[in-house]
Amino acid sequence: MSTLQTPHSSEGRLVRRPGPHEKAPESTHRRRRALELSLAVAVPLVLVLLWQLAATQQWIDERVYPAPSAILADGWERAAEGDLWPDVWATLKRVLAGYLLGTVAGYLLGLLMGALPLVRAALEPMMDALYVVPKLALLPIFLNMFGLGEGPQVALVAATVFFFVWISTMAAVLAVPEGHRDAGRVFGAGHWQMFRHVLLPASLPSVLVGARIAAGVAVLVIVASESIAASDGLGHLIFDSRALFQNDVMFVGIVCVAALGVLFSELVRLAGRLLTPWAPRDRGRGQS
Repeated sequence: MSTLQTPHSSEGRLVRRPGPHEKAPESTHRRRRALELSLAVAVPLVLVLLWQLAATQQWIDERVYPAPSAILADGWERAAEGDLWPDVWATLKRVLAGYLLGTVAGYLLGLLMGALPLVRAALEPMMDALYVVPKLALLPIFLNMFGLGEGPQVALVAATVFFFVWISTMAAVLAVPEGHRDAGRVFGAGHWQMFRHVLLPASLPSVLVGARIAAGVAVLVIVASESIAASDGLGHLIFDSRALFQNDVMFVGIVCVAALGVLFSELVRLAGRLLTPWAPRDRGRGQS
């Protein structure tokens, strides 16, 4: 929009003229959305092309940093021969199991601590102390508890996700405006009705943002865990390939991890939009 001074006005009045967004909001939104999508595609594409050019022109050592075309060809070959999918599935099932356990536990405890001051006073100091412990440092404890196998991997992911969801849930419940609570009391809402009709819908959007962040962190943690105490999975593939100087295979694993993390985060985002249609989007893309 623009604000212009009327030339023939003796009082120097300002006239507010509608901008393009106000005259044609739908077309303006489509153009902005197209621009954002173009930038989202163009920036990584340019970087990949520069990487390809650097490898082709031997500006970088292709034995250490294989060209994207070589990585794509190797990944396609491994997928076609069935060598890649067992590692992808091993990582995926560990992430899903740990994410589900950590989300449920973190959400329930966050609700209790956010809604009940005495529970929060009793548990918050201990939970804060546990939160700052690097989660990968818990892996030896989980190995002692569950032995070798899937247990330590799933437990490590669950512990990581738990703290992200617990913090976001407790903070979201505490941040519910007092006016919302007053409105519930005016209408005679009991404890359960206050929770169901006020605290839960008001806090759920922020909780789901925390759950989406936890989804990405879960993928990062499982890769580190698999590199230490697993005989399969994408983390094992990446670090084992590096030890064998198979850098093209290593980059295939990294690309798979990136794709898995993005896909998982977007699925959580989609679930959040379906569960909370009343909430604003958690990022500004496409809202201009």
